[in-house]
Amino acid sequence: MQTAQLVMNTALLAGEILLSNGSEIARVEDTMTRITTNAGFKQADVFVLLTGITMSLPEVGLTQVRPIHTRTIDLEKVDQVNTLSRQFAAQEIDLRTFNRRLHQISAAVATFPFWLQDLAAIVVSVTLMVAFTHIDDWVTVGLTALAGGVGYAVFYYINHEVRIRFLSEFLAALLIGLIADLGLMWLGLSRPARDAVIIGALMPLVPGVPLMNAFRDTIAGNFLSGPARAMEAVLSVGAIGVGIALMVSLR
Repeated sequence: MQTAQLVMNTALLAGEILLSNGSEIARVEDTMTRITTNAGFKQADVFVLLTGITMSLPEVGLTQVRPIHTRTIDLEKVDQVNTLSRQFAAQEIDLRTFNRRLHQISAAVATFPFWLQDLAAIVVSVTLMVAFTHIDDWVTVGLTALAGGVGYAVFYYINHEVRIRFLSEFLAALLIGLIADLGLMWLGLSRPARDAVIIGALMPLVPGVPLMNAFRDTIAGNFLSGPARAMEAVLSVGAIGVGIALMVSLR
């Protein structure tokens, strides 16, 4: 019974890390099932939703529910769990080592510091602005870098301090729109250049991974989690759009 409980705890922890850090539902279910199979249990019933995981081992009569309270995007943790799962399948690590390393992954803080994330947001903003609009004058590029960096900083700190869903996207978009409008009024930017600044600076905020996961979940037949994840992504996009529209309409 102790071994069965350890197997269940390990599988649930792996599923929790995957689901909390941006993995699609099918990957979570497949990984948990493989863990129990490789641990010697022929049957495991796993039911995964965005807000919780239910798992049962009928052979020993164990059932447990694991709620999921927060979700973010950290594909490095997803890759680490997948790597450990493959090592466990190949018998390179035992079950206790697997469980211990999962706890280490779960407790680990973000690998990249904020300044590096913000720098990446600036690079993404400028690069995609030029790629989408073909505007490459230094004033527009510099303003895009400023708007992208400030917008992502607002998005990051509100998510970590306030933790009110969709408020971070709204305020970040509002500030991006303000910076772009100030460039229009004070720096003499044309309206196409102002729009280019907005387009580029918003790119780091767009929920691309959730949208893709929503599509993949729906295609895989998860008609509860797929549309729910899509609605979450649509609300994020809506918050971004409202922030920009409000700032543009106030000018």
